[in-house]
Amino acid sequence: ERPDFPTGFYVAPTLIANCNNTMKAVREEIFGPVVVVVPFDTEDEAIAIANDSDFGLYSYVFSKDTSRAWEVAKRLRAGNVGINSLQRNNEAPFGGFKQSGVGRDGGSFGLYAYSEMQSIVWPA
Repeated sequence: ERPDFPTGFYVAPTLIANCNNTMKAVREEIFGPVVVVVPFDTEDEAIAIANDSDFGLYSYVFSKDTSRAWEVAKRLRAGNVGINSLQRNNEAPFGGFKQSGVGRDGGSFGLYAYSEMQSIVWPA
């Protein structure tokens, strides 16, 4: 299904179910309205699946038990983790782990990109 635009690319919101971690749709970052679903049996397996990636920009944890969600979030190798939310805090540093970026934008961390640091060393 495509909107009536004369040019450009469009991807309809897409859900890909019953995936596994060897599939290209799971292994690569998809920037678009695409969700891949990888089934799991245990919490440890879910965390292992999530961390088995070359990327780590953003992860999400949804749970009725927020204490448990916090514990899961701490084990995820992503620069940002949303708990029961898709929002992002603009005052918090933003950036990824692994191949999802080096450095941080946002908040006071973002100022380092515009700073020149100098070290001066002298004999003791």
